[in-house]
Amino acid sequence: MGLSAETIRKGLDAVAQGEPRVAEAIERVGYPEPRIRDRGYKTLLRTIVGQQVSVAAASSMWNKLEAELGSDFTAACLLERDFDTLRACGLSRQKQGYARSLCELVEAGAVDFENLPKDDEEAIADLTQIKGIGRWSAEIYLLFAEGRPDIWPAGDLAVQEGVKRLLELDERPTEKPTREIGERWSPHRGAMAIFTWHYYANPAL
Repeated sequence: MGLSAETIRKGLDAVAQGEPRVAEAIERVGYPEPRIRDRGYKTLLRTIVGQQVSVAAASSMWNKLEAELGSDFTAACLLERDFDTLRACGLSRQKQGYARSLCELVEAGAVDFENLPKDDEEAIADLTQIKGIGRWSAEIYLLFAEGRPDIWPAGDLAVQEGVKRLLELDERPTEKPTREIGERWSPHRGAMAIFTWHYYANPAL
């Protein structure tokens, strides 16, 4: 689902009213495009598949998985495959452990992607039960797949660098001060996260 372009724009405009640097930055680089992913366990499975490999390698592994399991495969389908079958799809022992953790929790109903807790911290706690899924991955999922408006992935290096440039800080802030800085942008921190990526990546700056 993700945040819509309208929600991002309204969120940024609300922040800009009390943050002149944000208003100036919007004038310079414009509004960012939405970042949207599908809701459901497959989005986090793709995250696991893509960890510490190139985009091309991750795409190849995913294509092999779909060829083996079918494009509409369920969590149970993956759990039915043995180690060698998944290894032939490119999944290392570690990735298989993470993938099985995800699928086992889905099958057990311990993580229900259609009914995650409405409280963001509780939802993050649910998602980080999954082996290989840390806070950053959980926050990215909630922002891009669920469109939760106040998610602030303060551990993201590009967010930190974007905050540094946006606020003209001397040094890139670490996670804790980045999280503290973001508090003043609540309840629009999701829009601000997307904007910091947009600002950081703008070639004109």
